[in-house]
Amino acid sequence: MTAKERAQKAAAAMWGADGASQWLGMTLDHVDEGHAILGLTVQKHHCNGHGNCHGGIIFALADSAFAFACNSRNQATVGQHANISYVAPVRLGDQLTATANETSQVGRNGIYDVRVTNQNNIAVAEMRGMSRSIKGQLFTE
Repeated sequence: MTAKERAQKAAAAMWGADGASQWLGMTLDHVDEGHAILGLTVQKHHCNGHGNCHGGIIFALADSAFAFACNSRNQATVGQHANISYVAPVRLGDQLTATANETSQVGRNGIYDVRVTNQNNIAVAEMRGMSRSIKGQLFTE
């Protein structure tokens, strides 16, 4: 099995159990080893009292992309911690894309950078997540 095939099979197993990402309206657009892209169209129920997309929704999108990237080797992996910077407002109807890339993988620890952009490819948020591998796999190899 190639690394990409493993990543796709792991993502399919995760996506099938990921009620949160699906309930929020996310799409799993691409996955490869150490890399994932998820999308979301901002709807009214994603918006806060200012009429902008709630920061928690943007964080959830980035966190889900992070999760699919760090689980792409079929090793169960969880987030240790993450931080996010919001750099531009997100409005109702915006098409968001979260692109997660692995920057380091040493032992059981990984570091991932996630950029969230809108439909004009303008960055709206930057997140860095640290992961930790645990026991288990997403599918039996």
